[in-house]
Amino acid sequence: MEKFLDEVLIEVTAGHGGAGSMHFRREKYVEFGGPDGGDGGIGGNIIIRANLSMVTLDRYLTKRRFRAQDGFPGEGNERSGKKGEDLILFVPLGTQVFDEESGELLYDFVKDDGEFQVVKGGRGGKGNTHFKSSTHQTPKFSQPGEDGEYKHLRFSLKLLADVGIVGLPNAGKSTLLSKITEAHPKIAGYAFTTLSPNLGVVKRKGDIYRYTLADIPGIVEGASKGIGLGLSFLRHIERVKGILYVFDAAALDIQEDFRMLQSELRSYNPELLNRPHLIVLNKIDIWEDQSFTEELLKSVSSLGRVIPISAQEEINLEELLSVMDSTFFQKELEELHFNEEEHRENSDESK
Repeated sequence: MEKFLDEVLIEVTAGHGGAGSMHFRREKYVEFGGPDGGDGGIGGNIIIRANLSMVTLDRYLTKRRFRAQDGFPGEGNERSGKKGEDLILFVPLGTQVFDEESGELLYDFVKDDGEFQVVKGGRGGKGNTHFKSSTHQTPKFSQPGEDGEYKHLRFSLKLLADVGIVGLPNAGKSTLLSKITEAHPKIAGYAFTTLSPNLGVVKRKGDIYRYTLADIPGIVEGASKGIGLGLSFLRHIERVKGILYVFDAAALDIQEDFRMLQSELRSYNPELLNRPHLIVLNKIDIWEDQSFTEELLKSVSSLGRVIPISAQEEINLEELLSVMDSTFFQKELEELHFNEEEHRENSDESK
C-alpha cells in the first residue's frame, strides 16, 4: 500500500569551502617568483523550494542525508576556485521546515513561489597572495576552506485545504468528496476506508472561483490517545477556513457523536473549535419519510446549521454547496461581486 508520508527527519550539510592556493609565479630575480595563489570557491548552499506536483514527502522515505557540492580549490595566477553547486530540495506546498534540535519553525511554504536557503556554504580559503607584506614577501601558506552549515531538520506537511471534512468512520465523507469534486478516493462500506487525507477541488459559479476540501480519516472516541487511526492527520485541517461535520443520519445519537468529535479536536488543537462549521446529515435516502427527516433536523438544530443530504444519490448537494459558499467564503464572494460590478461599470464607460 502506498505510504502517505507527511512528516520526516532529514540532515542537510552545505558544501565545504575550497582551499586557498599556495602558489608562486615564475619571475626572474624574485625568490619563488612571488605569491599568486587564488582563493578557494564558496561551498554550495542547500535551498528548499515548493513543488506543486508533490502531495507527500515520500521522496524522503529512503534518503535522509543531503550534502551540497564543495567549493573548488584556488589556483595559481590568482585564479579563484569555482563555487560549489547549490542543492535544491523540493517539498509539497504546505510543508513546514523545523530545526529539529531547537524546535524553531524556519519556514512555512504557504505560497507556490516559496524558496528558502536553509544552510549556507562554507567560505573559501584565501590564497597566499593575500598574506604578502613588506616584511613577509614569500608567504608559504594559505587558508583552508570553512565547513558548510549543518542542520537537523523536520519537514511537517499540512495540506492547504479551505474546508476540512470530519466525521466518524463510514459516515460517507469520501463519497461526498467524490460527488462535489473531481477527487477519486477509495470508497467501501466499512470503517477506515480512508487511511490518508484526500484532497478535492470544488468549482463554483461556472469555475469563476474554486476552493479545496480535505477528507480526514475517520475519528473515533479515544483518537487523542492513539485509538483507531489517532489524530495524526488532523494537522491537515489546521489551516482551514471551516469544518464540515458529516454524520450518518441513521446514527443512534448524533449529538453525542458531535460532542465526541469536538472533544477529540479540542485535545489536538482547541483553536479548531473556533472555525465556522456546518452539520451534514448524510444517507437520508435510506428512508422515505420526510416528517422523520424534519424531526431529526429539529433534534440536532442546536449543533449549528444542519444540511440533510444523500451523497450517494446526490440529494441536496447543490444546497449544501450554496450554504458552504455563504458560510465559509462570504468575503471572497463579496470581492468577486465587487470586481464584476467594477468591470461592468468600466465596460459601460468605454462604450
